[in-house]
Amino acid sequence: MNPMISDTMPMQPAEQHGRPSTLFRICRKMWHLKMGVMGGIILAVMLVFAVAAPLIAPHDPYEQNIIQRLLPPSFMENGSDRHLLGTDGVGRDTLSRIIYGTRVSLIVGLSAVCIQVGIGVILGLMAGYFGGRTDSVISFMVNVMMGFPFILFAISLVAVIGPSLQNIIFALGVTGWPVFTRVTRVETIKLKESEFVLCAITLAFSTKRILLVHILPNLLPAILVLGTVEVARAIIRESLLSFLGLGIQPPTPSWGMMLAEGRDYMLGEWWLAAFPGFAIFLSALGINLLGDALRDLVDPHMRKD
Repeated sequence: MNPMISDTMPMQPAEQHGRPSTLFRICRKMWHLKMGVMGGIILAVMLVFAVAAPLIAPHDPYEQNIIQRLLPPSFMENGSDRHLLGTDGVGRDTLSRIIYGTRVSLIVGLSAVCIQVGIGVILGLMAGYFGGRTDSVISFMVNVMMGFPFILFAISLVAVIGPSLQNIIFALGVTGWPVFTRVTRVETIKLKESEFVLCAITLAFSTKRILLVHILPNLLPAILVLGTVEVARAIIRESLLSFLGLGIQPPTPSWGMMLAEGRDYMLGEWWLAAFPGFAIFLSALGINLLGDALRDLVDPHMRKD
């Protein structure tokens, strides 16, 4: 190396103080991804609302008061300080119902994605590892599920088994697994040709051990990122079904059902639909921002350190 060039080149921080630890680099990159931090804050607030709803909500979300029905938000004329976001058509506090609706959205989103992951990952591992007829059958099932309109399939399923919290979770779970199967299948096909898997096969390890110990842990980052995005999608789909009257049933607070109830008052009492709609938008935005940040952290092609 030319000594003149060597003398003029600034020494890198990694050469002066050693390479930063993996945890430090991850934390620094997450901080740089400010949108991801914002998404994490939104999700954290949602979790606090869901867990501590009885302590945070200013009123009972089921309590009706016809005398105070259709009160505007406190920042509008004739608004009441007791009802910051106003009241609905039967006098229930809008803010309290939105806070309690967070519980429903997170429960449905997380539970439905757990079912999707359980079905999708198992089928994806089988299709990617065994190949042949197994792969053909599972791929055909995936193509059929993804070619069938979700909303039509979900509406038909809920109409048959009945609308309830458990049935909504089941319907969203059994209709959302194909995306996990596709991702898991592709990654498994790549991993089964890697050296450590070939060594495990050579040492006559059982198929179960190869799949669960050697392949599945390497799929967890991709599953985690995809699962985060699918939680937001499940929340939106639950709101859609509730809006159509096939989701959470009254009087349980649900953002989608609140949208449906506020539909008849759109021209006058706009807040009845605006606030739950904004809650759906904000929750989906926060979870998607966090998912994008997680993707940047776990994807080796996105790393710069």
